[in-house]
Amino acid sequence: MKQLPIAAESISPPDVPTILPAPLASRVAGRTKRKLGDHFGLTNFGVNLTQLAPGSASALLHRHSRQDEFIYVLQGKPTLRLNDEEHLLNPGDCMGFKAGSGVAHQLINRSNELVIYIEIGDRSADDEVDYPEDDLKAVFASGGVWKFTHKDGSAY
Repeated sequence: MKQLPIAAESISPPDVPTILPAPLASRVAGRTKRKLGDHFGLTNFGVNLTQLAPGSASALLHRHSRQDEFIYVLQGKPTLRLNDEEHLLNPGDCMGFKAGSGVAHQLINRSNELVIYIEIGDRSADDEVDYPEDDLKAVFASGGVWKFTHKDGSAY
């Protein structure tokens, strides 16, 4: 099938807004991701056009063992959390998160305006995600599926 350029905003967000387990999913309410990379069948890395409504968060505070991530702010002024530090970002600001660095990160929209940014991440097999503030662990399993457990390994 021939691929043609498309307006990113015309790509619909997924029907399920998050893959986080039910007790934690509400913490990212107000976040909308348009999976641009998936639309084009990309498999080595993902690209999302993400919107954060006022008061919403990009994710739980987290860090990856194997997957690098990158963000570029297009609109709005999100707050970037890096471990215990906070930084106000502006349109045109960017940040990369090196896998295995131990730096946990999260974006929060504490403004009254919509935040829009691009996020890019690789899809390294056997990635593990640590959530330092939550009883949650994620593993990127075979077949490109995330599996979530409590930190002790018990199922959600």
